[in-house]
Amino acid sequence: MKSMKLAGLSLIAGVAALGLNLSGDTLIAGAHAQNAVTLDQVLQAIRRERTEVSAENRQREQQFLQQRNQQQAALNRVRAQVAAAEAESTRLEGVMADNQDAIEELDAELASKQGEFQELFGAARSAAADLNAQVERSIISTEFPGRGETLTELAQTEKLPSESQLRDLWEIMVQQIAEQAKTSTYAAPVVQANGEAAEAQVTRIGPYVAFSNGRYLTYTDGNLKFLARQPAGDVTAAASRVANASGDGFVRGAIDPSLGTLLGLIVESPTLQERIDQGRFIGKVIIVAALFGVALGIYKWVTLTMTAGAVRGQVRRKKPSKSNPLGRVMMAYENTQSADVETVALKLDDAILKEVPKLESGLNLVKVLAATAPLLGLLGTVIGMINTFQAITLFGTGDPQIMAGGISEALVTTVLGLIAAIPLLLLHAFASGASKRVSQILEEQAAGIIAEHAESGRG
Repeated sequence: MKSMKLAGLSLIAGVAALGLNLSGDTLIAGAHAQNAVTLDQVLQAIRRERTEVSAENRQREQQFLQQRNQQQAALNRVRAQVAAAEAESTRLEGVMADNQDAIEELDAELASKQGEFQELFGAARSAAADLNAQVERSIISTEFPGRGETLTELAQTEKLPSESQLRDLWEIMVQQIAEQAKTSTYAAPVVQANGEAAEAQVTRIGPYVAFSNGRYLTYTDGNLKFLARQPAGDVTAAASRVANASGDGFVRGAIDPSLGTLLGLIVESPTLQERIDQGRFIGKVIIVAALFGVALGIYKWVTLTMTAGAVRGQVRRKKPSKSNPLGRVMMAYENTQSADVETVALKLDDAILKEVPKLESGLNLVKVLAATAPLLGLLGTVIGMINTFQAITLFGTGDPQIMAGGISEALVTTVLGLIAAIPLLLLHAFASGASKRVSQILEEQAAGIIAEHAESGRG
């Protein structure tokens, strides 16, 4: 900014000098006088400006020197602090080394004074740790809470166990053994469906099972919870009997010898509906075909059995009836009694042939369904394996759950096909046998009628 001022003054002086050359004589003298005054002012301004700039530069230089001295002093202070910290660290390392040596000496002195007790107390701590692991997983702890804290303190102690701690270890061990043979009812917090714990009457059979209101409980993470899916009705009924038992008699109950593992498998095992859903569309088609075939087979078996009974009753009666096949065959004979033997035989054969389709109607469909069901199961198996290989192609074999859907579909459809085929085959065999027995009776009676007609000499 100051340089621009000086340049401006110089420019003014140059313009003034140029004006002198262009003026007249009279004006030249006046201009000289005026120009002299202006140059003096410019010179004074230059000198004043230079003085101000010099003073400002000296002030800035003093500030820079002062700041440098302050930074140097701060640096010196930090270096002094670092040196002091290093010295303190060296001192503390020496103290720590001395303390470590002292600790080693004290440990050696402790080991020498403990002698054989060191091994004994080590065994006690190990036993406390093992018992604590068992107590934490045991349903018995729901009736006697807080035992794990004592065992944990004893298992983790670095000092010699006290007499009271050893006595507590012994008492808890004996208590655990004694409670394994008892059935007890007590109040304990049970986690409800809303996630909150509420007091409930709990019946416990040793360390095996616990139930409340006839519903089985599981003990996980220190909490009693109801099983998400309860066992079969007879098992839950046994739980109710045990909970309501009174007196000195014996009550039959159910226990889980695996301490909860078998009950946990009940939750994981799929229900019948879930099994059916695993078969997907093919499985449902097999079920529909099986239900229809079984219903048709049972209907035909029952009706043919009733027809066979009616036919046997007709054999004992001479008067024919339209309600059974043999009666209709006998009525056909009555209409042709005056004809010759060959005509009678033809008429009876015709009557029998009219009855046979009625007897065998529906049996072929049952047989077809019995043969189709395993083929549908095989189709579902192939589709399931295709889905499994597609999952392997996309995701690899690292996660078995990805392949579980296709494998389940393959196996379930095969099982459904076999389950459908077996009863259908049996029903077809029974119904077909009943139909053949009725047909055989009709043929036997027709042969007897023909023989009697021939002997009588009619026609």
